[in-house]
This record gives sequence, structure tokens and C-alpha cells, in this order.
Amino acid sequence: MGKNLYDKVFEKHAVRKLDSGQYQLLMGLHLIHEVTSPQAFSMLRERKLNVPYPERTFATCDHIIPTHSQLRPFKDDLAEQMLVELEKNCAEFGIRYLSPKSGEQGIVHVVGPELGLTQPGMTVCCGDSHTSTHGAFGAIAFGIGTTQVRDVLATQTLAMDKLKVRRIEVNGKLRPGVYAKDVVLYVIQQLGVQGGVGYAYEFAGDVFDRFTMEERMTVCNMSIEGGARCGYVNPDATTYKFLEGREYSPKGAAWATAVAYWDSIKSDADAHYDDVVKYRAEDIEPMVTWGITPAQSTAVNAPLPAADSYPSHEQPLINEAYQYMGFQERNKLVGQKIDVAFIGSCTNGRFSDFEEVVKYLKQSGKKVQAGVRALVVPGSQKVRERLIEAGYDKVFTEAGFEFREAGCSMCLAMNPDKLQGRELCASSSNRNFKGRQGSPTGRTLLMSPVMVAAAAVSGKVADAREVFAIRS
Repeated sequence: MGKNLYDKVFEKHAVRKLDSGQYQLLMGLHLIHEVTSPQAFSMLRERKLNVPYPERTFATCDHIIPTHSQLRPFKDDLAEQMLVELEKNCAEFGIRYLSPKSGEQGIVHVVGPELGLTQPGMTVCCGDSHTSTHGAFGAIAFGIGTTQVRDVLATQTLAMDKLKVRRIEVNGKLRPGVYAKDVVLYVIQQLGVQGGVGYAYEFAGDVFDRFTMEERMTVCNMSIEGGARCGYVNPDATTYKFLEGREYSPKGAAWATAVAYWDSIKSDADAHYDDVVKYRAEDIEPMVTWGITPAQSTAVNAPLPAADSYPSHEQPLINEAYQYMGFQERNKLVGQKIDVAFIGSCTNGRFSDFEEVVKYLKQSGKKVQAGVRALVVPGSQKVRERLIEAGYDKVFTEAGFEFREAGCSMCLAMNPDKLQGRELCASSSNRNFKGRQGSPTGRTLLMSPVMVAAAAVSGKVADAREVFAIRS
């Protein structure tokens, strides 16, 4: 029997099996940012350790950096201190820092692929749960904790358990107005937020074959929200076209050698999987979360589920979600007034995400409803530059959106971009936990960027297919 990509890559990077039963795994690429790295560097200094492979670690700032202005020093003293610490650590240990001055700053999971750092067959780690994004390239990528950041800096290895692999096939053709974000929300709804625990997810089928790299990144980004440690798509011609010519991609004769290797690590036709699930693309509608986990979602026009439709052990969480959100079971979300609209994050902060929204804003001429605070936050400086070159920044501002600098912004709200009080936010980000967007009582509805735009111009949750007359 053949092997899947996860098994091939894991075996190629396994240094040895430890007495604990775990494996010591070599990490090909290590990405760091300003939040989870300071303590790791402090632990290195305490132990008088160096970074033996600084060329395999890259740093940027994204979580705490303000998006309304990036002039230094920041008004937030803690944010300024964290950035100063990152700059110091990178300089001391010889790590390349993608600073705002470089023009390469951005969300860590956006800038890595932009530079061609993320490549098929790699092991990738970062002190951020959404590192699974990089699996879109046929890499095994996962988030790690601060002590593990220290371990990778000091040894370029991690102690890890080997995961099971679940193949998730989505076949058929998505309907107009249904996007990658809807696909992953649907999968999480079906399998649950704990369904992937102990698994790597392999995404496959007609839909993923047709997806762009940006769309694949969106889905892999949220693998962690379904409980999986990582998610990936097998590399193909789409992957190679995206990578060719980027700064860190192989050049010349090395390119052909790399592509041959990348082809070799694809899952075999007769590969073993611990589980296989299949879904029909035609069954997926535009999705909206209604609760406090990404699995608590529904098709936009469907009534909210009754608590008693869930297994008894899940009902307390369902009732908690309804109480927190202020929604009623069996009602619909369509028509629910929103206060904030946010387009951005490592899930949906790439050029194509904004381009799709611009298309419908220009076609419709619609503007953000009075009383709605609407933010557009590019995932990187390079994305922002492309948007400005295309004139898309003007489209957004003329429609009533605030066009910001690059950063995580309102996704995690470790910066000035926060919800206030009980505000309800239509968001293209990845988590809808209690207090996720900066207010302990704030509420988040996850949806695709086009659905966020539809909510912004309607002032309420709306079906983007109706708002923008999406038919093809």
C-alpha cells in the first residue's frame, strides 16, 4: 500500500524515535512574531544557547502593530516594547526581520508564502495556531507553544507525536457566491471542533484541484478550528506556478530538481488513510457562524438549529452560545443588524480576497450603511501596495470602508482595533470565541469577505447573492 503526503514528509524529517514514543522532528522553516518569541529568546539567554540555523527562521510583526498608523513610537507603550524586543532579538541572533521599513511586513502566514519561504515537502512551525495555513503548499505546518519556539531556535527540532490522517474530499462544482471560506466552515460544521483531534487533514477532490493557492490557504488556515493539528493539499501545477520566481524559491537548474522532489512527496494513488469523508460541493451554501465556536454555523438562509437537535452532551454549549449571542433557536440570522464589518486576517487578507469584494462593490455602487464601522486590513504591505496600484483602495474608501495598514487588526484585537461592548461584527477572520475581538461581551459572525461586504452595505446579515446579484 502507498503512503500519503503526511507520512512521507514526517518520515523524511524524523531524526529519531524518543524513549517517550514521540519523534524528534527536524523543522525546515520556523516563523516567529512579536507575541510568542520574547520569552523564548529570554530562555535561550538564561541557558547561554545560540541559534545554530538562523537562516531557517524569519520574523515579522503582526499581532500588536496598529493598522491606523505605524509611526514609531507606537502610542501603546507595551506594543512599542514588544516590537523593540523583537528587533533586538533578531539583530542579536542573526534572524531576518521583515520590518515595516522593509516593505515586507505583514501577517506571518501571508508573508511566508509571498516570499516563497513555504514550499512543498517542508515542515513548518510558528508560535501561532494558524500555521496550518502553510499546508496549502503540501507542507506539514503547525502551531507551537513558547517553550517549543525556544526548542526550535536552539535545536531546529521538536518532539512530536505522529498524527493519524483523514482525507476530506469535496467533489462537484461550487455554486456562484460560495467561496473557500464557506467550504471550510461547512467541513467544520460537519465534523465539529473536536473532530480533527489527533489528525492531520488532507483536503482533496475536484474543488481543491480547481482552487487557487489563496483559496487553499484559506481552508488550511482553519484546519485548527476543526481540531486538526494541521491540514494540507497535495502540490500540483497550481502550487508550482505560484512559487516560481519568488525570492526564496529555487532558481535555474535547482527549480526542476525541486519540482521533481515535490512531485515525489504527493500522496500515492493507493495511499493509506485512517479515515475518509466525502462531501458534495453542490450542498454547500454561503455560511455564517451564529455561536461561540467555528462549528456553530449555518447556511445563511437556514433557521438556527434547535438545541435539542444536538446530542445531550453538546446542548449546554449550544444554550450557552444562544445566551451569549442573544439569538433565538429556529430564527434566521438574515436581517440581524451588525455594528462592525471586518475584512482581513490570515484567513482572508490576501489580494484575491479584496479583489473579489471590489468587483461587487464596483458593479453595485453600494455603500456602507450609516452606523456600520467597516475596516479593510491588508494581510501584508505587499498586498496593500498591490491594492493601491490597482486603485482598489479608492473603491473601498469611496464605498465607506476604512482602508488600513497591514496587520492582524481586529482578528485577535491585540492592537487598537477592537469591538466595543456588545457590538456585533461580521468578520472574515477565523475565530468567534467569547471576547475574541477585544470586548469581553463582543460578538463575532464568521463569513466570507463577500458576505462581510454584503453585511456592511446592508447594515445587517444578508445573502451576498441577493445583495450583489451574484449569478455566475
